[in-house]
Amino acid sequence: MNSAFEKRLPERRLFLKSDTETRFVRLSPTTQAVALLGSASVIAWTIIASSVLFMNSIGSGSVRDQADREQYLYEARLNALSQERDSRTQDALDAQNRFSAALDQISKMQSELLALEDRRLELKTGVDVIQTTLRTAIHERDNARRETEDLNLKLAEGEAFTPSEGALEDITGTVDFLTAALDNAADERDEIVVSASTAQATIEDLEFEALLTQQRNDKIFSQLEDAVSVSLAPMDKMFRDAGLSPDRMIDQIRSGYTGQGGPLTPLTFSTKGERPDADSLRANTILRSMDDINIYRIAATKAPFALPLKSAFRFTSGFGPRWGRMHNGTDFAASYGTPIYTTGDGVVISAGWLSGFGKLVKVQHEFGIVTYYAHMSKINVSKGQRVSRGDQLGAMGSTGRSTGTHLHYEVHVGGKPVNPMKFIKAASDVF
Repeated sequence: MNSAFEKRLPERRLFLKSDTETRFVRLSPTTQAVALLGSASVIAWTIIASSVLFMNSIGSGSVRDQADREQYLYEARLNALSQERDSRTQDALDAQNRFSAALDQISKMQSELLALEDRRLELKTGVDVIQTTLRTAIHERDNARRETEDLNLKLAEGEAFTPSEGALEDITGTVDFLTAALDNAADERDEIVVSASTAQATIEDLEFEALLTQQRNDKIFSQLEDAVSVSLAPMDKMFRDAGLSPDRMIDQIRSGYTGQGGPLTPLTFSTKGERPDADSLRANTILRSMDDINIYRIAATKAPFALPLKSAFRFTSGFGPRWGRMHNGTDFAASYGTPIYTTGDGVVISAGWLSGFGKLVKVQHEFGIVTYYAHMSKINVSKGQRVSRGDQLGAMGSTGRSTGTHLHYEVHVGGKPVNPMKFIKAASDVF
């Protein structure tokens, strides 16, 4: 080896001189080659390590920036959906108020129509009575005229007929009375005809207004039905995507109702023993649908549809097999001490240390759902405590069997673990 390196690395001597003596160190070609190789290796390792650290730093910064951007977009989307939901709710309430006002107006108009109908019947009865009286008076007048003609004919023929003074006065009085009665009956008949014409015109105007009101009501009903359908369909899809039965959930909420929001009471109308009209049935159908929306809203707060973190985070491990074992939850990574929040209303059934989970909190929700929050650094709740969605349970840590700071989040339905992302993704288009 010395012979091979001799041409490139000739032997050298390193002299070390002191006040009393001089020494030298002999550097053979092999020694020099080893020293150069070691120095090159150290320099190369330093460059590579620095490059790796630099690239990791750049990558971490990019991931953080991306996570911040995604968090901002997610919050903006949540705010927009919340505003849209509030706007639709307000539109539904306004439409319901307009519908109630229209119903009141229709009720008043129906009362007026009934009153006018009663008045028309009274006028018709009065006309019939007057016509009967008029016919009687005309018949008596005709009889009186015939008697007068008979008397005049007898006088003209020269018959010896001389009516008494009292009979003549009776006949004259009867004729005058009948003439006055006929005049009065004619005047009353004309007045009744005018009143009947006015009443008929009023009835036609009210019927036209009722038709316009009915058309407006149909439009209001259509808008309400569309709003209810648009609001109800995403909620129904959210629960079905999460694997929950909407029908069974609604029945459970109704049976255990405690007053939150309140079920809507169907409209009742006085129908005098008759069946409800089409508008009443249609309104009650809308109210039942709005009651279902209210039930969905109550159920959505009781089921774990929210995210357990409000700060920036990244998903590090999902639900499913991992390293030959079943991973029953989803892992969220963030900085140490990041607040952890409950994802739905419920009761804390466990809060403390549990084997590989470390510091663990379990929350019992409605519909047989239990959520797990593991590897926490501290716990802020106690067993038996009732919590609402968004209440802080503790802080993120790395306790138990953990390789780094993160939250292990599980959802159990009926005692069996399910993928938490089913709930999170199902609610992403609603909340």
